[in-house]
Amino acid sequence: MPKQRIVIYPARRLLELYEGTQRIRYYPIAVGKKITPTPLGHYTIATKTLYPGGVFGSRWMGLSIPYYGIHGTNDPLSIGQAVSLGCIRMHNHDAEDLFKHVEIGTSVTIQP
Repeated sequence: MPKQRIVIYPARRLLELYEGTQRIRYYPIAVGKKITPTPLGHYTIATKTLYPGGVFGSRWMGLSIPYYGIHGTNDPLSIGQAVSLGCIRMHNHDAEDLFKHVEIGTSVTIQP
């Protein structure tokens, strides 16, 4: 089975999930604000946590860069905005869906 990977486009506020070369899912996101931008680069999913609580919503997928992750939110109106401290926020139902489809070690590329 082809390996899955995540591609994030902060400028477009979009996260895409691929299986091989086929995009299988996409989600609207919130990203870092201008003074705390989402870091561009190549990372992996390093941790997965159910119900991390608070501002992280119902799911946390920590990246291989410390202190950054893909997570749900307790502020759904922030989706589509540049408002975070650099993390990638998703609607909780989207974070739950993505969480089911990725494993620790999944490649994450954050592009301009």
